[in-house]
Amino acid sequence: MNFGAHCYLFVDRWSNETQWVLDVSKKLGLDCVEIAVGDDVDFSLSQTAKRAASLELDLIVSPGGYWPMQADLSSPDVDERRGALTWHKRQIDLADDLGAVAYCGALYGHPGVVRKEKPDPAEYPRTAEGLHALAEYGEGKSICVVLEPMSHFRTHMVNTPMQAMRLIEQADHSNLLVLLDTYHLVTEVTQFASGIHTVANRLWGLHACENNRGVPGCGLVPWEEIFQALDHVGFDGYVLLETYNSGLGDFAQTRGMFHNVCPDGSEFVKQGLTFLQQFVANQQP
Repeated sequence: MNFGAHCYLFVDRWSNETQWVLDVSKKLGLDCVEIAVGDDVDFSLSQTAKRAASLELDLIVSPGGYWPMQADLSSPDVDERRGALTWHKRQIDLADDLGAVAYCGALYGHPGVVRKEKPDPAEYPRTAEGLHALAEYGEGKSICVVLEPMSHFRTHMVNTPMQAMRLIEQADHSNLLVLLDTYHLVTEVTQFASGIHTVANRLWGLHACENNRGVPGCGLVPWEEIFQALDHVGFDGYVLLETYNSGLGDFAQTRGMFHNVCPDGSEFVKQGLTFLQQFVANQQP
């Protein structure tokens, strides 16, 4: 497995001045770093790419910065869907310039958009069409397109592993994969092992944190069950520690996190990595 961390454990926005996160991540024993991009995130792609390559760190890109609300592949408005596809393709271009391995997130819709109504039967088919095109574009640049289910507080579209697979099957492209997030799953799933088995042949990675976004091992997430299931399906992908640094002014609060669970990103990684790696060490050869 490849262990990594989201940049938000250390900084509130990626820039040329935050590349030290890569050095710290390497010293902490990590294999990869997830960088949040968006229209408000400006930095030298070549500098970050060169620094990561020199440290032999994989980069993952996700749209955590400003993401226009109308850039929504699930929108009933055809012009908005076209605009969304263009916007996401630009992020894949950016990922390509960084030498990143994947573009991940709730790419099927837009985080924060929750339509509280009966599902539109046309929503999945029109979203699948856009995702197929995006996956095809990513494949041409060797960038995995990875969908992350989120809780029903963040989206109405894909809350569970089963829904992720339903959408992927409709999109019908081999370059569409799944990233499961334990924070979101604990709200939506009662049988974690079953959820992992559901997406087994498309499982790219795992966002690892607790039900309160805290350090793995200090909350309600059934980690032993999760790692037994990962072992059973032969998972050997990316496990990324993720939360928001609660020691950076009001950053965590602006992201909707009101617990002081990460005052220090390095300590979060040290504790989380030690906890998670014990399950890997206990797996049968």
